[in-house]
Amino acid sequence: MGHEIRVLETKAELKRAAAIFYAALVAWPPPKADDVSEFYEPGRCIGVFDGSELVGTAASFTSWLSVPGGRRIPQAAITDVGVLPSHTRRGVAGALIRQQFADAAARGEIVASLRASEAVIYERFGYGVANSVVSVEIITDRARFRPTVPAGGPIRLIDPLTSWDLLAKIYDPIDHPGAIERHSYWWRGLQERVCRQDEVQYLVVHGNPGSEDGFAWYSPLNSDAWFSGKNRTIAVSDFIAHTASAYLGLLRFFCSIDLIERVRLGTMPLDHSLSVLLTDGRAVQTIGIRDETWLRLIDVEAALAARSYAGHGSVVIGVADDLLPANTGSYRVGTGGVSRTGDQPDLTTDVASLAAAYLGGTPWWQLALAGRVTERSAGALALVDSLFAVPKAPFSGTMF
Repeated sequence: MGHEIRVLETKAELKRAAAIFYAALVAWPPPKADDVSEFYEPGRCIGVFDGSELVGTAASFTSWLSVPGGRRIPQAAITDVGVLPSHTRRGVAGALIRQQFADAAARGEIVASLRASEAVIYERFGYGVANSVVSVEIITDRARFRPTVPAGGPIRLIDPLTSWDLLAKIYDPIDHPGAIERHSYWWRGLQERVCRQDEVQYLVVHGNPGSEDGFAWYSPLNSDAWFSGKNRTIAVSDFIAHTASAYLGLLRFFCSIDLIERVRLGTMPLDHSLSVLLTDGRAVQTIGIRDETWLRLIDVEAALAARSYAGHGSVVIGVADDLLPANTGSYRVGTGGVSRTGDQPDLTTDVASLAAAYLGGTPWWQLALAGRVTERSAGALALVDSLFAVPKAPFSGTMF
């Protein structure tokens, strides 16, 4: 089919776009509000039309991505990509994604990232899994902190419905690789979801008033059988801690709540330190690992130049990018900088694999094992892994 793509601007178009996205997800109801325009950044929601009918939609937010070395680079935070079930497999999603690439490049956004509802869609458009996260449970009656672990600072419960400005202020200094900006539209969307949910939710912050440095949400699971069931569990979400004191203080608080037998932390870095904090490390159980950041490099040279590199030396990486052919070429990458080069590549790869390795979340040797990277100079694979190495696993912790 031919695709007419344009920016959606009216309240009616945006409401229809929201309905299409939630119809594509199947399981979640659309927002109840008649006017959903406050959840979309103006000019960044696009739609595909089949005649006069809107059949597919995608949106994005102005954002930044924190990369190794501490820089925040401009990115498009891609969200709400959906196609009506009656119009799938007709090229609608591809048309939307290609338009988003062109729009991001025009805005000077050098990367794009998203959270994928399906794992087999986005790699063919040049996205790679740049990091994954782990879900864990702590068995509280076995969770004894080692006597050498500091206590953390003061904790207090606050009203989740009146604390949005405080949460945004606490979040803003975040700078670990993989973290992204939470735009005002992101906060407004979270507020709408919290207000329309029926389950009990609590919000806790760490630090004295005016100097808070962490917060987290938590809620009970299976509350209908709370007093008669076993393994009473709270689910902790959006766990933000800028300091070791905040991290430890919040963890100690969760493990000390009366009636609680398990604490489920749904989104944690792969290299979290929970088990080493406890005298019985087996009190921490991994219950799942999933991909988090799907990353697309819109401007390969600018993205490579924005991050820092470890070790010594340099390597020439040959990159193929079928959708954005201006990226195709060879790049000399090292601690001395990044530049395009006519030299023969030491390694060759595609742009999706480069994106997977970009934050340090996927080792190059794993990509080579999968046949996604070809070593053309002896020792180049070991060298590129040392250059892209990071001290901590990349992590975002922000769903959008």
